[in-house]
Amino acid sequence: MTLPDSSIAPRDYGLFLRELKDRIRQAQLRAALSVNRELVLLYWRIGRDILERQKLHGWGAKVIDKLAIDLRSEFVEMKGFSPRNLKYMRAFAEAYPNESFVQAPLAQITWYHNITLLDKVKDPAERLWYVQETLRHGWSRNVLVHQIESGLHKRQGQAVTNFSRTLPPAQSDLAKQVLKDPYNFDFLTLSDAARERDLERALLDHLRDFLLELGVGFSFIGSQNMIEIGGEDFYIDLLFYHLHLRCYVVIDLKMEGFKPEHAGKMNFYLSAVDDLLCHPDDKPSIGLILCKTKNKLIAEYALRDTRKPIGVSAYKLTHSLPKQIKGQLPTIEELEKELGGKKRK
Repeated sequence: MTLPDSSIAPRDYGLFLRELKDRIRQAQLRAALSVNRELVLLYWRIGRDILERQKLHGWGAKVIDKLAIDLRSEFVEMKGFSPRNLKYMRAFAEAYPNESFVQAPLAQITWYHNITLLDKVKDPAERLWYVQETLRHGWSRNVLVHQIESGLHKRQGQAVTNFSRTLPPAQSDLAKQVLKDPYNFDFLTLSDAARERDLERALLDHLRDFLLELGVGFSFIGSQNMIEIGGEDFYIDLLFYHLHLRCYVVIDLKMEGFKPEHAGKMNFYLSAVDDLLCHPDDKPSIGLILCKTKNKLIAEYALRDTRKPIGVSAYKLTHSLPKQIKGQLPTIEELEKELGGKKRK
C-alpha cells in the first residue's frame, strides 16, 4: 500500500487543518466541562440524599464509612468515594440547598475548587464572589487558594482613586476593580533599610508573583523606562499595559508613606506617556502610586483636583530578621542534630 505524500496538499489545506484542530479542541473542552458538570451534580445529589436520610431516619456518622466501603467495592475505577469525600458531598449539599444554583455557577468549576471554597470561605456571599472571579479569570485551584489567603475579596477595589472624575463611567468602574489596597508582597523579604530600587529589583526578580498579585490583564512592558522631556531624561519605575482596560499603567514605587507631591509627579508621567507612547486607539493612561503606608484623607485631597486618573495604594512586605536575632537562631543542621539526638521515651 502506497502512503500519500504529505508534501503534496491543496492550497487551502493548512487553513482547513487549523480549523479542524480548533474544532476538536473546542469539542474536547465542551466534553470536559460536561463531565465536570455531571460529576459536581452527582456529588451534590449524593450529599443531599445522605443529609435527608440522616435527618429523617437518624442515620449516624458511621453509615458514611460503610457507604464508602460499599461504593468503592462496586466502582473500583472511581476515586471519589472515600469517607472524607462523602462528608464533603454532605457539606456541599448543606451549604447549597438549591440545585439550580449548583447547576449554574458551581458546576462550572471543578470539585476541588468547590472543596477549597467550603474549607476556606465561610461567608456565602464572599464564597459566591470567589466563584464568579474564578469563572471570569480561569483561576487554577492553587491560584484560588492564593487569592483567598491573601484576602483579595476585601482588598479588591479599595485603592484611593479619582477615577470617577477622570475616566468615562464604564472604564472608571473597571479600573476601580483592577486596583487593590493593600497589595500583598509577602513573596519578598526586604530589610528596613531597603530603598525604592531595592523594592523594584525584588519585584522584577519575582515578576511572576508580582503579576499574579496585580491581577489578570497586566502585561509587563519594562522598568526604568526612559522618557525625554525638554532635553531632560526621566525614568518610570514600572510600566505595564492592561489588556482589558486598553491603556498603559504607570507604577511609581515609594519606600515611604504617601506624600501629596507624589501625585504631581505621577500626573507628569501620565501626561508624557499619553503624548509619547500611546496609540490613538489607547484609553487614557492610569497611574498607581504604591507606598509603604498612606493616609486616606491626605491621598483624597491630593487627587481631588488632579486631571489624570491616579490611584494610591499601600503594600505589605515580609521583613527580614534583624542580624542580631538571626545570629542567635539555630541552623537547620543544628536543629536536625538536636532532634536526632533525643531518644523517644
